[in-house]
Amino acid sequence: MSDSVYRKGRVFVQNVFAGILSETDSGYSFVYDKDYLNGENPLAVSLTLPVQSAEFTSKTLFPFFDGLIPEGWLLTVVSKNWKIDRKDRFGLLLASCKDSVGDVSLTEMES
Repeated sequence: MSDSVYRKGRVFVQNVFAGILSETDSGYSFVYDKDYLNGENPLAVSLTLPVQSAEFTSKTLFPFFDGLIPEGWLLTVVSKNWKIDRKDRFGLLLASCKDSVGDVSLTEMES
């Protein structure tokens, strides 16, 4: 029996769609898009999420993605402006990383 998916985000590397990050019953999953894998020289999202066709799973939000979430006063601003609980790491990630610093960005998907 597969897990229910609660929320999903489209992950982009250098503005190219690379894969889908999902929040599930048992934690989180990330899988690279097949077209991205078959493209010319696909880049890894991070060293801990190397390019591969197999799905990555974790009981907690992958450290790389968690590290994209703002900290300190900026986290307070994001949490208050979007009315997202500071403990909702996935919600904070989706709200704050549409245009993040660096190569990786995320947009929320309708489930």
